Amino acid sequence: MAKIIIHLNTMKRRQTIAFLAIALVALIVTISVKIVSPTPANAQSGTILIAAAASLQNALEELDPIFEGANSGITVNYNFAASGPLQQQIEQGAPVDVFVSAATKQMDALQEQDLILTDTRRNLLTNNLVLIVPNNSTLELTGFRQLTNSNVSKISVGEPRSVPAGQYAEELFTNLGILEQLRSKFVYGNSVRNVLGSVESENADAGVVYTTDARISNQVRQVATAPSNLHSPIVYPIAVIQSSRNQQAARAYVQFLSGQSAQNVFRNYGFGSAQ
Repeated sequence: MAKIIIHLNTMKRRQTIAFLAIALVALIVTISVKIVSPTPANAQSGTILIAAAASLQNALEELDPIFEGANSGITVNYNFAASGPLQQQIEQGAPVDVFVSAATKQMDALQEQDLILTDTRRNLLTNNLVLIVPNNSTLELTGFRQLTNSNVSKISVGEPRSVPAGQYAEELFTNLGILEQLRSKFVYGNSVRNVLGSVESENADAGVVYTTDARISNQVRQVATAPSNLHSPIVYPIAVIQSSRNQQAARAYVQFLSGQSAQNVFRNYGFGSAQ
């Protein structure tokens, strides 16, 4: 009888050890899966980075608390610059979630490289090109052709290869037949806001910016508006970047900017709706 009891006890110990071993393996597998499995993106949480044309800065900063208030789990960061450098940063792998360009050229380039989610791309806004001078200017400029006058020595424009406002200005001057007469007077800015700053500081006699830039400054005067048929349409396309780590939140942001409340704010800054 003693031998039978010992045998039963031995079997129980073996069963217990086997059960513990199986449980330990299951625990290790569960922990491993949790470690290697990525956390799914959630539209209601996370941080997104918006790369936006410099001319949008004031409007987007006003809209930011409205969006974050309606999406309490999402934090929005911004990188404002000329559209050309922003395009290059995205091409080089910058962790951007949404791109808003001041021209279709830069967005087209990203789309050709399959770097945006094409189903999210849409034209968001429009703008106008204007001529500005310092408030205390005595040049009495009333049109772009007068920039050829000898008393105008410095004209601030965006660098046309990277700044859409500069591209539009070059098209305008070409169509007016005065580009070559003006080249020696150009003072190039690395963004449209840099152009605005040059005129505000009186480091330029005049400058070519957007209506929206002229509106936010109390140090310059708008003296002329470029006819829209003398340059490419000024359109601001928006899209979610293909490599976005939080595409749901990025899509929510694009949808928000397309909504009526955001469009009303844009309109207050002088933008037109492209929708």
